[in-house]
Amino acid sequence: MKKPAAVKLLEARGVPHRLVRFDPAIRSAEGVAAATEVEPERVFKTLVVEEEPPRGRPYLVMVRGSAELDLRRLAAQLGVKRLRMAAPADAERLTGLKLGGISALALTGRSFRVLLDASAMAHETVLVSAGERGADVELRPGDLAALTGARLVEV
Repeated sequence: MKKPAAVKLLEARGVPHRLVRFDPAIRSAEGVAAATEVEPERVFKTLVVEEEPPRGRPYLVMVRGSAELDLRRLAAQLGVKRLRMAAPADAERLTGLKLGGISALALTGRSFRVLLDASAMAHETVLVSAGERGADVELRPGDLAALTGARLVEV
């Protein structure tokens, strides 16, 4: 079985991590948590968010899987007027990855603006997509932020 893009990056950089695989039909953080035996609050999803009107690359926002993203609050933190969630087809087109497999780690070096919910820092490790459906990587949130150049935000 081939290695996901995020795993290749982590191995190349010598970053400690654990690859976890699960049924690719699982599409919720709660489902991933149950399948991987990890607390749900440590499973993070990556959302594609655009400025309105679109300017530059979109944001990749990593938030707890159970969290609701407050776009107004996030816009205020970023100093922009309005944000919107990218439509599913646009998210896939912009990232080149399938929904359920969008990963800031798999997109490093592609000039996306990356944001990480500061709540991640309260955990020793978190799970994020490895760049394909059915595969996540577990790693330290500090390593995640450093590798992706993520800015910490309160969402």
